[in-house]
Amino acid sequence: MLTKKQHELLLFIDGHLRRTGFSPSFDEMKDALGLRSKSGIHRLISALEERGFLHRRHHRARALEILRLPDIDVPPPPAPSDSPTPVPDNVPAPAILAGVVDVPFVGRIAAGNPIEAITPETTRITVPADMLGKASHYALEVTGDSMQEAGILDGDMVIIREGAQASDGQIVVALIDGEEVTLKRLRREGGDIALVPANSLYETRVLPAGRVSVQGTLAGLIRRY
Repeated sequence: MLTKKQHELLLFIDGHLRRTGFSPSFDEMKDALGLRSKSGIHRLISALEERGFLHRRHHRARALEILRLPDIDVPPPPAPSDSPTPVPDNVPAPAILAGVVDVPFVGRIAAGNPIEAITPETTRITVPADMLGKASHYALEVTGDSMQEAGILDGDMVIIREGAQASDGQIVVALIDGEEVTLKRLRREGGDIALVPANSLYETRVLPAGRVSVQGTLAGLIRRY
C-alpha cells in the first residue's frame, strides 16, 4: 500500500513523463505536492523505489522511470455501437503514420570542451521514423567544431539512442564526473576511457573509466540550412 503522498507523487511523475517525455524536477514535484522542502521528495522517491514502483537512473539528470502504477478502479469500456464514431476531417493522423516521430530535445552538447550537464526541456522535435529503432531517443544541439571531420558541425542536431553501452569507435554522449557532457568518439584503453575528437586541433582526453558514463550513442543527424 502507498501513502497518499506517495500515490500523488507517482501519478504526477507518470503524467509529466507522458506529457513531456522527461521526469519533473525536484522543485516541480515539491510544488505539485505542496511540500516545503525537497528532502520530502527524496524520501518519497526512495520509498517508491523500495516498493518497486519507480526506478531512478543514476548519473542522469532528472531520470526517473515508472515501473508500475498502483491498482485503481477502471470503469468498464462503453458498449459497442452498431455504427462507428465519425472522425473529424481536421484531426491529424498520428505522427508515426506519416513516417515521422517526435523525440524530446534535451539541450545543447559540446563538440569541443565539455559544457554543463544536459538540462531536460519540454520541447520536442520531429524526425524521420526510419532514423530510429525501438530504443528511446533524444535530440541535442551541437556546439563547437571538435567533431567536424566526422561530419558533425556547430549548430547540427544529433539524435542520440539512449543507453549506457557503447562499442569502441562509436560516437557517444559522455557524462564526465556526473557534471559535464560532451560528444566524442569512444575508445577503451585498459582501465581508461579515451574521448577522441574528430578534429586535429583538439587533443584526445583520457580518463579513468569510473569517471565516464555513456549516456547514449549517435543514431542520426539533422542539419538546417
